[in-house]
Amino acid sequence: MTTDLLPDFIREHYEVHESKHACAILSQDFPAEWAELCDVLSRFRLYRGWIATGGGNRSELAAWIDTEFGCHGWVEKQFGTSIMVDGQVSESPTHKVDCFKNRVALELEWNNKDPFFDRDLNNFRLLFDLRAVSVGIIITRCDELQNIFNELGRGSSFGNSTTHMSKLLPRIRGGGGAGCPLLVFGISRTLYVDGDAPARNA
Repeated sequence: MTTDLLPDFIREHYEVHESKHACAILSQDFPAEWAELCDVLSRFRLYRGWIATGGGNRSELAAWIDTEFGCHGWVEKQFGTSIMVDGQVSESPTHKVDCFKNRVALELEWNNKDPFFDRDLNNFRLLFDLRAVSVGIIITRCDELQNIFNELGRGSSFGNSTTHMSKLLPRIRGGGGAGCPLLVFGISRTLYVDGDAPARNA
């Protein structure tokens, strides 16, 4: 496992899984994107206020992730793909990727229905086969966070059918993503802060 290449803080505060040497590929072939990924994950904290106010998949938590990667030049990306059969071209657009930069694709699945994992992995597979993506990254939540949701009276909003690590790993082990190297981070309880997020600078 090349996850040892990650900073100690990330390995200690996230549940990390990889396939097909994703960490080695990122750190060696995409050093800038690797450094930016490590920067955002190292600064991330899970604030109680983000859980208490809800907001679904595009919550304040998701907005923070998008903004921080955006500051490094990552963008939401939809690829224009098509299929040609006997000279006839049919458009076959992919799903949008939450954050993309230089052949590295990242999806955040904080509180979506778990079939979204299938969509993400299939998208990574397709884009890898088309040589548009070299590594796929998914950030989701650890199962242990359910205890915090229950304590805050939000347990029913983060149920077993929503996106969390134990719903993702069997899909990866079953071949989801196919040949695409994958790197997965689970947000753990050690990142939880019992308070509101600090105000962002205008």
